[in-house]
Amino acid sequence: MRQGADVNYPSSGPAGPPWPPASPPAGTTDPPVGADAAGPHAHHGPAVDGPSGWREWLTAPGALRVPEITAWFWIIKGLSTALGESTSDYMVHAMPPVLAVLLGFAGFVAALALQFSMRRYTAVAYWLAVVMVGVFGTMAADVLHVGFGVPYIVSSVLYAVALAAVFVTWQRTERTLSIHTVNTARREAFYWAAVVATFAMGTAVGDLTAVTLHLGYAGSAVLFAGLILVPAAGYRWGGWNPVLSFWMAYVLTRPLGASVADWLGKPKSLSGLGLGNGPVSLVLLALIAAFVAYLAVTRRDVQRPATSVAGRSA
Repeated sequence: MRQGADVNYPSSGPAGPPWPPASPPAGTTDPPVGADAAGPHAHHGPAVDGPSGWREWLTAPGALRVPEITAWFWIIKGLSTALGESTSDYMVHAMPPVLAVLLGFAGFVAALALQFSMRRYTAVAYWLAVVMVGVFGTMAADVLHVGFGVPYIVSSVLYAVALAAVFVTWQRTERTLSIHTVNTARREAFYWAAVVATFAMGTAVGDLTAVTLHLGYAGSAVLFAGLILVPAAGYRWGGWNPVLSFWMAYVLTRPLGASVADWLGKPKSLSGLGLGNGPVSLVLLALIAAFVAYLAVTRRDVQRPATSVAGRSA
């Protein structure tokens, strides 16, 4: 589902205050939300010096914070989901599980802090955050099953409810789930909350089909590869809403990537190829690093001004 700048998507609803804003209302002293957003290179957010300052920092539009949805996006996203699965499995077996989870959480927090410190999308910061979300999201899902004995069906439903809650709150707050409108700190916070939930849910669902439903890792990979074609075909030929199609495909990339990683890394006794989680992680990391370096240099996935209009669909 390539959603490039040459495709005109319908608006999915109001996307916030006017940009650029109108003149301040008479009798007010604070500038309206977004008054400092003069373009994609503008500083977006005043000094945070009180409650109103925090509100303006959260909601003032600036440059877009996420990449354009191209083939590169889906390739790296798929690789990152597989990397999150294999790296998490490797870490919890190579060191005490509690230490592994703490390290995963520390990397997750540090990567998100770096991403939020950026004023606009940069390939390295964004994909580092995605990778660390993948690692920690996998651990979060596995902890429920391994540490607390929660069945995969229960954890799958739990994370699905959490993801639905994020989407409902995001839609009611911002009136759009479009990644072409992720240009404020608050919208980006919703975006990453959705990403974390998709990784956790996808991990649980992948294990559910492979283990509980006895499809095995290869069978699960085939299942999710087929399912991900549904939103792609619906968007391409069925006129499906691009926002819905994007998020359906995004959710399905997680169990697909996790199933492929498990199939490659798990021992043959567990229906895998037995390549080992460590070697699989190193190969995936090298591929992601190469692709992200290419995008960082060429900037081919930076959303162009034509697509940087609040109100565009996914």
